[in-house]
Amino acid sequence: MLLSPAFALLASQTPWLPPTNAALNATSALLVTAGLVAIKRGKQELHARLMCAAILASSLFLVGYLANLAINGTTKFPHEGSVRALYFAILLSHTLLAMAVPPLVGATVYFAWKGRLAKHKRLAKFALPIWAYVSVTGVVIYAMLHHL
Repeated sequence: MLLSPAFALLASQTPWLPPTNAALNATSALLVTAGLVAIKRGKQELHARLMCAAILASSLFLVGYLANLAINGTTKFPHEGSVRALYFAILLSHTLLAMAVPPLVGATVYFAWKGRLAKHKRLAKFALPIWAYVSVTGVVIYAMLHHL
């Protein structure tokens, strides 16, 4: 009971969290894409820096997402019909794949860190598209929730 007014006040102070989280997801997607381009051009140091920045953006997103969830709870999708089915299809694929991103990215980074580049490259070919998809669909979910 005592927490309810405090959380209500806090929730009214955090309307910036959802758009900030969407921006962090978009930033992550752009950095992952730029990292892929860098490595394809043979720029290993730039690739490493871009991927570290993408990890930072994704990590900040996760902190913001969990904070928003704790403060505001889940956001109900307000529309009906085929757009609702599309929303939940995107949300389901996003959620399931998002659970795979931290261990996939963690293992990929580990192999790079240890200089096991063949394993790093093999896993990255699988992990990167999943990470990019999760980042992009995070922005799509935000847009569908807040701008339809």
